[in-house]
Amino acid sequence: MNRFIVRSVMQSHLSHGRSISNGHICSSAIVERSLELSGQHNVVTLVRFEWRRMMSSTPASVGNASSGREEKMENSVTEETKGKDSSALSYWGISRPKITRTDGTDWPWNCFMPWETYSAELSIDLKKRHVPKNFVDKFAFWTVKLLRLPTDIFFQRRYGSRAMMLETVAAVPGMVGGMLLHLKSLRKFQQSGGWIKALLEEAENERMHLMTMVELVKPKWYERLLVLTVQGVFFNAFFVLYMLSPKLAHRIVGYLEEEAIHSYTEYLKDIESGAIENVAAPAIAIDYWRLPKDARLKEVITVIRADEAHHRDVNHFASDIHFAGKELKAAPAPLGYH
Repeated sequence: MNRFIVRSVMQSHLSHGRSISNGHICSSAIVERSLELSGQHNVVTLVRFEWRRMMSSTPASVGNASSGREEKMENSVTEETKGKDSSALSYWGISRPKITRTDGTDWPWNCFMPWETYSAELSIDLKKRHVPKNFVDKFAFWTVKLLRLPTDIFFQRRYGSRAMMLETVAAVPGMVGGMLLHLKSLRKFQQSGGWIKALLEEAENERMHLMTMVELVKPKWYERLLVLTVQGVFFNAFFVLYMLSPKLAHRIVGYLEEEAIHSYTEYLKDIESGAIENVAAPAIAIDYWRLPKDARLKEVITVIRADEAHHRDVNHFASDIHFAGKELKAAPAPLGYH
């Protein structure tokens, strides 16, 4: 039976007028011998293989060369794909245009662009304070004072670690307020008067403060754990508070910023006295605030404190708008600082 199958295959091939090369005859002999020693399954497999070889109009050598070219093409495609992997992560293969500093060197940051940098307004009044006038103001004032107690006990005069913790909290209110105003704008089909952008800019600015402080102070494991705990509690608490009373929420943030100004002022005093080393400013701070290349820690803390004073004014202003019985969109948002 096995011999009959092979003989039929060979006769069929010859009936089509195709010549059998020596290599093919040898292969056929091998197939026939294999059929004698194998079972029915091997018979069918080997006959199919020989049939494909005989029916091919391309010589074996050419077929091998073609196979080699295909492998090379596959390898080249693989290499090209690998080369695109790095750019595929950016805008689906569209590379970011080359961005440079004013001196022509490459811009090293992806977290912010040159047009988002600015020079802090150092002439801002740092001593201005909001005097509590009613129950809401007093509640906000004493709430912030109460929150400061555990911070004073835990950090004492470790102002680097204190500032790091402060910024993880300070970056939350702007994000919560901006998000809720954004959703309100969508629900009511109305503009926000620029306040969405103003609050989100505040949140981003506070986050950049944190990115700067992390370059200066490496948080310990228990400080990271504390950040996780405080952020989880504060975010949810502030979210609920802003939903219930935006004027109270903004007033609390205004008082928090006043405490931040005080903390950074004490930080500067320790730098000036030599208690804290006046190290070189981190590169990210130099580019973000457009500081001189030889800027030191003192200059960094000075511009951060100016930012906090601006946030103080913005949030007290927002609270005053709500106290007047108006929505934030009734007054133009203080944009353009950051």
